Amino acid sequence: MSPSRVLVLNSGSSSVKYQLLDMRDSSRLATGLVERIGEQTSRLRHTALTTGETREQNGPIADHQAALKTVAEELARDGLGLDSPELAAIGHRVVHGGLFFTEPTVIDDAVLTEIERLIPVAPLHNPANLTGIRTAMALRPDLPQVAVFDTAFHTTMPESAARYAIDTRTADRYRVRRYGFHGTSHAYVSRATAKLLGKAPEDVNVIVLHLGNGASASAVRGGRCVDTSMGLTPLEGLVMGTRSGDVDPAVIFHLERVGGMSMDEIDTLLNKRSGLFGLCGDNDMREIQRRIDEGDQEAQLAFDIYIHRLKKYIGAYFAVLGRVDAVAFTAGVGENAAAVRAAAVAGLEGLGPAVDGGLNAVRGDAARLISPASARVAVAVVPTDEELEIARQTYALVGKDK
Repeated sequence: MSPSRVLVLNSGSSSVKYQLLDMRDSSRLATGLVERIGEQTSRLRHTALTTGETREQNGPIADHQAALKTVAEELARDGLGLDSPELAAIGHRVVHGGLFFTEPTVIDDAVLTEIERLIPVAPLHNPANLTGIRTAMALRPDLPQVAVFDTAFHTTMPESAARYAIDTRTADRYRVRRYGFHGTSHAYVSRATAKLLGKAPEDVNVIVLHLGNGASASAVRGGRCVDTSMGLTPLEGLVMGTRSGDVDPAVIFHLERVGGMSMDEIDTLLNKRSGLFGLCGDNDMREIQRRIDEGDQEAQLAFDIYIHRLKKYIGAYFAVLGRVDAVAFTAGVGENAAAVRAAAVAGLEGLGPAVDGGLNAVRGDAARLISPASARVAVAVVPTDEELEIARQTYALVGKDK
């Protein structure tokens, strides 16, 4: 029997999230998180789903190499080590693939070079992704390593949606265009929504709303992305936990000229001190909802701004798609905040979508419809599974190469 396991790695600047899956039935064998890498207070939390045992380690983990070695040791304790002949490949989440990478790709030196060249448009993410890849390659140089790119799903956008209206030569020289992010989530959720409706992905038009601390929307026609809210970077689009989303570009010039702020200060403002946090001091929707319930007007205004922007994108994507079969909510806020879902759809009944209050209030881990049977456009809650999507794409590619 050929190897069927895939280890999925998501390497951040100071963390590594991982899952080990068996692709014969898409089951999870182990999951875990290493956080605060490089600090004295590093922590690894590992769960072996084969036994149900969860283990935790606390103490300094110097770097990503040490982190992955510790992960390998924990997997080995469960008989799932990286040296297992059942391990088919390691799949890596890579945030930015530009236009060069439109599908999952087996990693070699040329691929590493191109990911490195994209660091200027993903300075927070691609360096960490590269560190994880290089460390994993050193641990298992004989094993296929596959990069799955957040941007790949959005490369099907037409030029009319992907290009900004700036001088073409300048844009091309500096790779300025809309790339989009959260692509593995949008791909997974759009297909899962079609399945929920009992239709093939190519027969369904879906608006996907990935609402977490980072948030993005996409318009998916027949399984292909035709527009998305994030742009050159993950800053554009919806109001997010700490990111502003859409602002007049002249705000930047104004803050520099009138406010005397440096480019770095403005970058920090828009990425880390804006969004819900900038509006009310909280970026956790649960806390914002608690404050609203207590009559906090600052929290209410932040919520209203968040919903207003969300509705604008939903309406815009109805126009882009022409026909919409479903609006799908996913990620932490989208899956758990019933008030956000209800408010986002309220008043849009003329376009077709509606939310049933009783169905919307039910919590669960399964994909489900929350719209009444009479609604012309379905509204769905579809838990995202980016790790499974990465594993599937990785395994499909490795299988093709055999």
